[in-house]
Amino acid sequence: MVGYNFKPVEDLVFSDDFMFGAVMREPKICKGVLERLLQIKIDHLEYPELQKTISPFYTQKGVRLDVYLADSNRVFDVECQTYKIKNIGKRARYYQSMIDIDSLFKGIDYSELKESYIIFICTDDPFNENLPVYTFERICKENADVKLNDCTHHLIFNAAAYKKETNQEIKDFLAFVKDNAVQSDFTKEIAAMVQTKKFQNTFLNEYLAIQLHERDVTERATEKGLAQGIEQGMAKGMAQGMAQGIAQGAKEANLSTAKILKQSNVDIALIAKSTGLSPAEIEAL
Repeated sequence: MVGYNFKPVEDLVFSDDFMFGAVMREPKICKGVLERLLQIKIDHLEYPELQKTISPFYTQKGVRLDVYLADSNRVFDVECQTYKIKNIGKRARYYQSMIDIDSLFKGIDYSELKESYIIFICTDDPFNENLPVYTFERICKENADVKLNDCTHHLIFNAAAYKKETNQEIKDFLAFVKDNAVQSDFTKEIAAMVQTKKFQNTFLNEYLAIQLHERDVTERATEKGLAQGIEQGMAKGMAQGMAQGIAQGAKEANLSTAKILKQSNVDIALIAKSTGLSPAEIEAL
């Protein structure tokens, strides 16, 4: 198979999934982002739970939240998407239901559910209307003055249209998300944190572990698909050739991964354990 390629640590930017979660785990930055995007004041934040998984007992399908956090009377789910999302409305609906169920499992009566915000920060416009922000709240179709007051807010920020944003703080932040352009003291602070994370061993090891896991998942899914194709009628010789191709591809993927990690000064023993290569093979790269 084709080797699984992941982005080198030195090339990561704020909008990349793992970096976004790591930087937003810093309470000061997370608080600053929320206050700017929502134009509200937050008294304090409970420590953000990075990529929390909520999985109700009655279903095997959970939902991973990029950053899930709360202040004293509100709860926020903040997502950063670097690709165009299909069915973003239904995705927001599902995230909202999971957050509410998670709260109810903690013993909160539905009447005490916190005010909630589902926030998507997108690098591409999911609605193709060229608006910098799309805000959705439930109102009465027959009379717009009548509101449901369910205390839920869904906001989708479109960084691709940052030039049309009139609020300077939001504009500067969206420009940073889209083009990595530092145009304010706050985005300068975020950019500095991004660089700091790249030199933290904990960050590097966590990033490595996740990428290796996703590589394994990709390889297994590919191998499963090939196996199904073989079972449907591939000749024995073709199957043997495919198996050899898989083994060669996996070997190349391991060598590619090891080379990247070695260039990032990761310990040889850790690389060997992660890739299955021998120390001698790694030293020879």
